[in-house]
Amino acid sequence: MITGGQTVRMVTRSDVDVALDRVSGHIRRTPVLELSAQEFPEAAKVWLKLEQLQLTGSFKARGAFNRVLSASEEELAAGAGVVAASGGNAGLAVARAAARRNLPARVYVPQTAPEVKVAKLGRLGAHVVRVGREYAAAYDAAIEDAADSGALFCHAYDQPEICAGQGTLGSELLDQTGGQLDTILLAVGGGGLMAGVAAATESRARVVGVEPRAIPTLTSALAAGKPVDVDVSGVAADSLGASRLGGIAHRVAVRTGVESVLVDDADIRFAREHLWREYRLVVEHGTASAWAALLSGAYRPSEGERVAVVLCGANTDPADLG
Repeated sequence: MITGGQTVRMVTRSDVDVALDRVSGHIRRTPVLELSAQEFPEAAKVWLKLEQLQLTGSFKARGAFNRVLSASEEELAAGAGVVAASGGNAGLAVARAAARRNLPARVYVPQTAPEVKVAKLGRLGAHVVRVGREYAAAYDAAIEDAADSGALFCHAYDQPEICAGQGTLGSELLDQTGGQLDTILLAVGGGGLMAGVAAATESRARVVGVEPRAIPTLTSALAAGKPVDVDVSGVAADSLGASRLGGIAHRVAVRTGVESVLVDDADIRFAREHLWREYRLVVEHGTASAWAALLSGAYRPSEGERVAVVLCGANTDPADLG
């Protein structure tokens, strides 16, 4: 498939299977929490996938380890290490994976990146460079760095190895629920997690992408028939701040029939507070988007449906949770 002059590679379940073998022993198998039947009586079962407990505090570790561990000696021959652009979570994951191979890491972040994430990048040994107000500016700077230095570039969401690595979450979730799963709700920004999970669970469970109404990358791409630029704003912009869906994510979404659901910022805030108040789970606003879909009724399970909600990241300041 050709998109914007570039070839967009297919990502399939076999890619995810290879990634699962590669990253096994390097990442955590995060637990699932089955909720009581009284909380969502219309659904047969509801699980929370506690991926916020993953290394570096988000699902991004899966893709970063797959990308870095799969890099050949030839790709690393320049000795310039790895470079990434990130609102925080992808950078944290790349820094951790690079350290595993004793590689230096440079991470370009927008000036709006949360201090909690920037501080963690420093503790992981990454060299942090602040550029621009949005992810797009950091991305351009990282691409230029990689071209000039020969460093291995790790995309935050639109590389085959990244998407396949994120998909290991889907394989893991199917195993943990005994394959008795109908629907997976997860947050969408650039779409790497959605692409990987949809590929991993194709023909076995459907994926519903949940995104803030203020950053509708998936919804807009599905409507336009291709990824398109959207404005970035709102409470979840620090983690779901991609200005367009990735090409791989769009292709997988169309192939597998991914649906999109929009939620308001007020519902995201409430969902994040609810997760803390009821379950003592601390998550980012972007992560809370998926839970907001259920709580607000933006997504209503059908009678007897078995639903898993992915809580994908916890790199947030919990001070406002009380």
